[in-house]
Amino acid sequence: MTTVTTRTVEYPADNLTMIGYLALPAGAESRPAVLIGPEGMGLSDVERRRAEALAELGYVALAFDLHGGRYLEDPEEMLARCMPLLADPDRMRGIGHAALNVLRAESRADPDRTAAVGYGTGGAVALELGRDGVDLRAIGTVNALTTGRPGEAARIRCPVWAGVGSEDPIMPPAQREAFTAEMQAAGVDWRLVVYGGALHAFHHPPVDHTVPPGVGYHPRHAQRAWRDIVALLAECLPVTD
Repeated sequence: MTTVTTRTVEYPADNLTMIGYLALPAGAESRPAVLIGPEGMGLSDVERRRAEALAELGYVALAFDLHGGRYLEDPEEMLARCMPLLADPDRMRGIGHAALNVLRAESRADPDRTAAVGYGTGGAVALELGRDGVDLRAIGTVNALTTGRPGEAARIRCPVWAGVGSEDPIMPPAQREAFTAEMQAAGVDWRLVVYGGALHAFHHPPVDHTVPPGVGYHPRHAQRAWRDIVALLAECLPVTD
């Protein structure tokens, strides 16, 4: 196992002091870099471990923050913050750009070889970076089939991979259709994987607080979705020695 170095990084965004989690692979050479966006509750050990896993594969990885260092366990508090955020593409882009600037400023990161992956609200942020025309090599999202402002998906400059549970009540078939129609009309190289029987946040291991209805962990599909994201990065942002 290679040695991974980690540290927290503070940076301003959305009128808050964000606390991200940076994971660096062994060595001193420049490496491709990946942003990781969390679910609506906020940055947790789930995303921190994913950053470490990507660093093990040779990527510089930054799991970014949504709520100024807070993890919103109360579903009502989470929705009260996330719903206005999801309705405001410019706010999402601000959060994404702030994190991307931190990642690209890291001396080990190749600023010209970056990707963005995210879950739920963090995935919506990744998509908005694409719709803002950011030079990314890949975008991967789970539970984030959000659509954007008319015509702006044409600015996406990289392949988009999206995963969703077939039984996700927050991202139902109508939302899937709207998302894929937007991607197709914009000429994006897109893929959608529907994981049979899975609910919303199926990738997220069980938590010790109340979760909304329609949310549930699916271990097999969680592993499959992670493998699919790793394969997307291997295809579009390979690590070369």
